[in-house]
Amino acid sequence: MNGEPLLEALGLSVAFPSAEGPVRALRAVDLTVGRGEIVGLVGESGSGKSTLALAVLRLLPESADVRAEALRVAGRDVLGLPAAGLRELRGRLAAMVFQDPLTSLNPVLTVGAQMVDVQHRDRASRAEKLRLAAEKLRRVGIADPEHRLAGYPHELSGGMRQRVAIAMALLVRPELLVADEPTTALDVTTQAQIVRLLRELRGELAGGVLFVSHDLGLVAQLCDRVVILYAGEVAEEGTTRELFADPRHPYTRLLLECDPARVEEATRRLPTIPGEVPSLVEPPPGCVFHPRCPLAEERCRREVPGWHRLSATHRARCHFAEELG
Repeated sequence: MNGEPLLEALGLSVAFPSAEGPVRALRAVDLTVGRGEIVGLVGESGSGKSTLALAVLRLLPESADVRAEALRVAGRDVLGLPAAGLRELRGRLAAMVFQDPLTSLNPVLTVGAQMVDVQHRDRASRAEKLRLAAEKLRRVGIADPEHRLAGYPHELSGGMRQRVAIAMALLVRPELLVADEPTTALDVTTQAQIVRLLRELRGELAGGVLFVSHDLGLVAQLCDRVVILYAGEVAEEGTTRELFADPRHPYTRLLLECDPARVEEATRRLPTIPGEVPSLVEPPPGCVFHPRCPLAEERCRREVPGWHRLSATHRARCHFAEELG
């Protein structure tokens, strides 16, 4: 990571009101994305990945209680920005690819109209904006893009809608791209195209990418660093090589063991992590992972583990991090 981080979140916490009490979706999360860097955010469903991605651009509902020691994008204080500043941030400095393109695209506007709208800050003619839109659609693998620009989102398959959403994000040439499961519903060939596009975006704009995914294979191909999130807390982080070759948190190890790509023999049942993500209204005392951890001891149930620094870029939050090497 070179110079000041493009994205810097320190002590980021998010809570939502509920009948049972505040749902503490994120708790004291630290996360950085440097310029020219792609950071993968990995964890099970319910770990808080999408909440973190939405919090970065202040896209959570007003009922969400968002607090942080610092939350900055390109040096701008996200939590302190007024509405006009947020519009400038979201349109010029940062863009997001949402997990579900069916809800992020407007069903009553053509694809072309929406792709022209996102270029509203540019002074080019409408014809030029449509040309650029067609070019981006072609880059994400959509055939006959001029024809698709005249169509509506419901006329496209789920995979094509996702590609349109990615093309729209690339059109605004953001410094920070937040991609929340951007390859969902795409076939393997198109996934490879999207991975290549994200790499090109990093090189062309010297920007950064926060890549949220459950696909460990894609994360290994694309990301420079990986952050493992569990039940609203960071469990481990390090370079991609460190996390995949030398995981030091039991949760990280179990995630890797559950990767279908690592299953060598034919089986009718894929490996899973026993148990469930705990309630975030009352997270377990001590280590939040201890109810599911095969290594848990009494101190894991009583003591919150501190960070163990394993290298300049690798750290894990586990009592046994040193021993697991």
